[in-house]
This record gives sequence, C-alpha cells and structure tokens, in this order.
Amino acid sequence: MSPAAELTKSIVHVAGYSSCGFYKRAASVVASLSLLFPHRIEVVEHEFATRDAYREWLIHDANFRQAVSGAAGRAGNLRASNHASSPFCWLASGTECNADIVTEFIGGCDDTLDWCRRFAQPPAANESSSEPAQMTPDGHTPSHPYEYDLLVLGGGSGGLAASKEAAAHGARVAVLDYVKPSPAGSTWGLGGTCVNVGCIPKKLMHTAALLNYQQKVDQPHYGVNVSESQTEEWMGMSQDNADAPHSWGILKNNVQNHIRGLNFKYRVDLREKEVTYLNMLGKFKDAHTVETVDKKGNVGSITASRFLIAVGGRPSPLDCEGGELAISSDDVFSLENDPGKVLCVGASYISLECAGFLKGIGKDVTVAVRSILLRGFDRECADLIGEHMRHEGIVFKEEVVPKKLVKTEGGRIAVTFSNGDVEEYDTVLAAIGRTGDTSKLGLENVGIDVNPKNAKIPAKLEQTCTPNIYVIGDVMDGCPELTPVAIHAGKMLSRRLFAGSTAPMDYRNVCTTVFTPLEYGTVGYSEDDAIAEFGKENVEVYHKYFIPLEWSLSPSRSESQGFCKAIVYKATRKVLGLHYLGPNAGEVMQGFGTAMKLGCKFEDITETVGIHPTTAEELTTLSITKASGADAKASGC
Repeated sequence: MSPAAELTKSIVHVAGYSSCGFYKRAASVVASLSLLFPHRIEVVEHEFATRDAYREWLIHDANFRQAVSGAAGRAGNLRASNHASSPFCWLASGTECNADIVTEFIGGCDDTLDWCRRFAQPPAANESSSEPAQMTPDGHTPSHPYEYDLLVLGGGSGGLAASKEAAAHGARVAVLDYVKPSPAGSTWGLGGTCVNVGCIPKKLMHTAALLNYQQKVDQPHYGVNVSESQTEEWMGMSQDNADAPHSWGILKNNVQNHIRGLNFKYRVDLREKEVTYLNMLGKFKDAHTVETVDKKGNVGSITASRFLIAVGGRPSPLDCEGGELAISSDDVFSLENDPGKVLCVGASYISLECAGFLKGIGKDVTVAVRSILLRGFDRECADLIGEHMRHEGIVFKEEVVPKKLVKTEGGRIAVTFSNGDVEEYDTVLAAIGRTGDTSKLGLENVGIDVNPKNAKIPAKLEQTCTPNIYVIGDVMDGCPELTPVAIHAGKMLSRRLFAGSTAPMDYRNVCTTVFTPLEYGTVGYSEDDAIAEFGKENVEVYHKYFIPLEWSLSPSRSESQGFCKAIVYKATRKVLGLHYLGPNAGEVMQGFGTAMKLGCKFEDITETVGIHPTTAEELTTLSITKASGADAKASGC
C-alpha cells in the first residue's frame, strides 16, 4: 500500500444478506479495521433480510452490479457484472448506495479480506508512492508538419528546465520569453521571477540584513572589530555596536550585476543545449499556432505539435484609490533610490520577507495586516515569526488595509488606513498575492478556461483540457508557487512527452523555507491541517524551544529563540509534518525532506545520531509532547 493510501480515508461498502456467513465475516473484518483506524477507514453495511431480496437488488430489478460495471472510466469494475454471490463489496467517495460514486469494485469475501490485509500491511521501504501517469493522447507524431516538437511560452526556471530536458531527448524546442514591464516600469532579462525579482535577489538582500544585524548584536560579543580603546571603555565587558551605515546603492547594483550575469548564462545554456530562444510575446491562434510579437512590434507566427505554458504569475495590484503609487516585488530589488520609510501591505511570505530584509539593513518598516500572518502555514510558527519581527522593531498595524494613497508635495506617500489613521511613507510595497499571467495568451482560442479567482490554468498531470497544451509552475492552478517545483515538474513532463517515462510529478511533501528574520523551514502538514484531516485524538505533536549556540553570547538575542516540532500520526508513527524556526532553515530542512518523501516514522528521526552542536540536531532530540503539558524549553547542551 502506498503512503498516500496509508493516509487517505477509505469508505468501504459491504452488501449481503443477513444469514450469509461470508457477508458477516467480511463486514466484521472491515468493521474491526474501522475501529482501529477511524480516520482512515469507514464501513457502510447494506444488509438484506433474505437471499432473494439481495439478489433482486444485485442482479434483477435494481441490477446494482451492472450499474457499477457500466460506470465509465473505472478500471476493474467490469468484474462486477459477473459477481452473483454474497457479499458484494466496493469503495466509494461517499456513504450512499449509489453506483455513480463507486471508485473501485473490491469483490466478494476473499477479495475483501485480501484488501484488508493490504490495507493493514506497512509499505515496503522501496515501494513507489506514485501510480504511472495516464496521459490523454495529444496527437503528437514524429512526422508532424509543424516547426517545433515543443514550443515553451515563458523563460522562467520551469520553462527553461523543461525546454532543455526535451531537447536532450531529441525534441526540436523553442522558448518564447518577453517581459512585460510592471506598472512601475520595471523590466528584466531571461530567467523569470525567481532569478530576476524573486528568490535570488530576495536571498541576497536577506543575507545583507543578516550580516548587518550580526555586526550590530553578535560581532562585538565575539570580539570582532572591537578596538583596544573600546575594550577599556567597556571595562572588559561587551556591548552592541551602533547601527552601521548601509549603502542601498551598492547592494542594489551588486545584486543586479549578479542577476545580469545569470541572464547571460541562461542564454548561452539554451544555445549549447540547442534550444531556440525567441524574445517575443506569444498568443494562441489555434491549438498548433502561436502569433508572435517582438519588441519592435513585428508580428509573426510559429507552429508546434505541443505547447508548454510556463508564464508564471505577477503581483496582484493594490485595489484602492491611489493604488498605482505602490510598487511590488517586481520593483523593490531594482529601486534606484533608497526605499527609506517603507509600508509593506499584506501578510504573505513575500511581504514579511521584504519587511524583514528592509528592517535588517536599517529601514523604518511597517506591515499592514488585514487578518493573520502567513495564511496556509503552521499557525504556531507564523505567530512566533511575528513575535520575533516585532522584537526586532518592525511595526505591525493589525486588522487594517490601505483605503487611499496620495502623493505629498514633499514626494512622500500619505496612506489613509481603514481605521482612519493617516501616515506618510517613502515607499509603499504591495504584496497581497499573485495571479496567473494569462490574460494575453489567447486561451479562449484553444478552449482553455482559467480559474476566475486567480487567472490560473486547471490541469491534470500538467495537461490542460486541450491535450497538446501543457502547463507547469506558478500559472498552474493548485501548484505550489515554488521554483524547484516548477523545475522538477518541467523535467518530468518532458521525460513523459519525449523519453517514454510514465513517472508523474509528486507535489506532496515539498520542502519550503520562508526567509523572514527568524527563518522558517517546513515540510508536510501544519498542525492545524493534520488535526483537521486525521482528528486531534490521532495526532501527536512533539515540540521544543531552543537557543541556537551561535546566538548565546549576544544579550540582544535573549528574547529570541528557535523552535521545532514534529507532527506524528499516532497509529503508524508516520511523520506528517516537520517545522523548524532558526538559523539556516533551508539547509536544515532539505535533508529532512528526503526522509519525509521516503515515509519516515518519528523514531527514524529520533534514533538518528545528531551532529553536535548544530540546530538541526534539535529535531533528533524531540521527546516532549504538547499533550503532556511539560516544559518544552531545551536544557543543557
């Protein structure tokens, strides 16, 4: 049984007549499993008073077995049409006796007992967690008449990875990439959001903030850059440094120079991999033709057998009077002028990351929060991040939104909030969400409808409702907005399309890190989601607070602490989620992500010998449960 099946609730229907011993046995075994695993299995019995009444329902007037076997698209249900004995057992998506919701026909008594054995058996260590991908035929043939085997719309991380993988398997591939300026006028080069206005500049500016904060509150207590006269003045003790001057111009220029170097490398890499790069906008004319427009306005067209949409998303604009005065994450990393006093609008990870690095390099930062921080992440961890940011001096305006932005005579922006407060800022940064960049793709010409809430494209196995048009990355509805996800999905899709692979992309248990001042690494379920899915009585939470050793010499870090927890399914000891707050969160969580993907149990982690002294080691020493009420603060080394 796969790890997915291990955690998915199964609704088992058992039908038979009351005097049938085989019916009673099958129903009894399934009922026993439902008592042991109430959040993984539910039994629904359909008991008939006599054998004749049962057969009337199964075979004659109601002919339930024929309804099950004739239901379209359910592999294996054809066996049902020949089943005439008691019991008759099946899986369904609900508790009603309705053939339309049958998901799988199990069989009779012996079949049901075999199903129960498989259900209760732990998965083998090397068992695959994925079924082969069943793609809809898209009409592609090696002898097609089109210019390219694959045309990729979008030159971000996912699109580039998919294009190079496809070319490596012999496909003729082209990439269309053209950056539409942001409302504030920002543009960038090849590589997409991550490289130009996302992960890369964010991490570099986060690093600047960490270095700046370390020189103030850590370095002097380690004796770094402490002069002899300071030692005498401090009488052998140590003190925090004063705020050091910071040059926004130098940081911005060096970050942008690094990005331009990456842009050039990507173009060279495409050429070396024999992928055609076209700096053009694309719009579908039909399922095999895209109309192109270059930067000079020249119009053309390109044909291809298959298409991959990898255009990503763009920041949602601030919807209020004067909202056009706000910038977004598309603009902040290339600002010519020092951002000065900043208002970050939104409580998303993008907003909090930007607020964190701006405060870390010495800016006056306020965050306007409509409801809660980091919606979708673990609530306890999100609250701890908020406490840490407040301690570092970031101001949070709770339960407010901007209602009006006005440019003042002095060049600042006066913001009127929903509670009536008015305050002036040098920069207003809106980070309230992202929408798919699909409005000008001409999807209506190829029969593709987007989700009206976010303009993203629905897909199954990255295949849209138009079979030869595929989608990956942030523009795919329901896909985690993470660069490595887009890269991996793009590579795996290209292998399925051009190398005969049947392996699907696994979107479960994907690690991510939020680069707030207190970094947050996570994989798997949040505590709240695990409880909602499996029931509080079936979930055990192990947690721990700790002081990272590298923070221990700094008095200013006295109110700062790290935190970690593991969320465990009691019945199997399977780890449902891991969460870590502390230094180097991404580096810490990456290895645990592999363990999670392999279906690790809690004892697999705690029986691993830790590396001492490290913060990652704290996860291997978890022992205190929340339910115990015991103090979760670490003691000793």
